Amino acid sequence: MDKLALLTEILTENPTDNFARYGLAMELISQSRTDDGLAEFAKLIEQSPDYVPAYQMSAQTLARLNRIDEALARLHAGIAAANRTGNQHALAEMDALRDELS
Repeated sequence: MDKLALLTEILTENPTDNFARYGLAMELISQSRTDDGLAEFAKLIEQSPDYVPAYQMSAQTLARLNRIDEALARLHAGIAAANRTGNQHALAEMDALRDELS
């Protein structure tokens, strides 16, 4: 079974599995299905607003696509989530990317 099928099966059984949804988003992006991957990140952020890696990776993806305003908005929300959860490493990385994009 390939990664997409496995992750989709996991999410069918447990739609709130954050790790599986994050993995699905990353796999979709790695297969150049960027819009699908970004949609999975958006679902993950909606269901788990404190899942900081979803903000970070989706902002990086948006930046690579030169969708700078969207990337900055995602970074703003991600920085707030990192502050709420005390994720200093992600906070520093998102701050640096925000500075780079601004």
